[in-house]
Amino acid sequence: MYQTLLTSLENHIFAITINRPDKLNALNHSVMQELSEVFDEVQKNAAIKSVIITGAGPKSFVAGADISEFLELSVDEAKSLAQKGHSVFKKIENCPKPVIAAVNGFALGGGNELAMACHFRIASDNAKFAQPEVNLGIIPGYGGTQRLVQLIGKGRAIEMMISAKMIDANTALEYGLVNYVVPQEELLNKAKSILAEINSKAPLAIARCIEAANSVFDETRNGYEIEITAFGYCFGTEDMKEGISAFLEKRKANFTGK
Repeated sequence: MYQTLLTSLENHIFAITINRPDKLNALNHSVMQELSEVFDEVQKNAAIKSVIITGAGPKSFVAGADISEFLELSVDEAKSLAQKGHSVFKKIENCPKPVIAAVNGFALGGGNELAMACHFRIASDNAKFAQPEVNLGIIPGYGGTQRLVQLIGKGRAIEMMISAKMIDANTALEYGLVNYVVPQEELLNKAKSILAEINSKAPLAIARCIEAANSVFDETRNGYEIEITAFGYCFGTEDMKEGISAFLEKRKANFTGK
């Protein structure tokens, strides 16, 4: 179905693998278009409860954008490219189903920006992160200047962007860029174990947690009002009645997403 992505669905966990290992899984036009399409599938498919994004092969998650596509771009074409990138990554960020980036190897430039658009990140012990765009005379264009500051703070983010320095997995953990560092052979199993636990929770409540958390960084929205509305919404769901009943009856809840 997809030319640049591999997908599989197991135990309600949808794995998306960017499959250009000969190019270190670099983001080109086709990858970005298919990422947009695959998240439409995620939204529509009720069998999908959560998502893992990773890269093919042991070397790289995504080693940036495909620079060969950049050289002939005009100013307006470059702005259009950035707008498309923002659109795709916002679709990932605002997905109501949890999305984990399982970072195996290089997450550079657009690769780090893709990882940051996910709800959180886990890294293999050989992972490397960087925003090296200043080496090319450009800046991050797919939301990196904003999300990196949100995740690791202004000082560290600006240093990473203007020095183009690469950080290893343990430094990324120290900075708060990733939640966990594990041996590479355990990476996907770690992601699946986290999502298996998440998938046992109430999906409508999960979606509202994601929405409310994202609103912290959206100046057009009042996050506290989002929270109040979402809190009230949950009280009208069957999942809330099931969750409260299960708690009082000292049994495991069976959530249906209704």
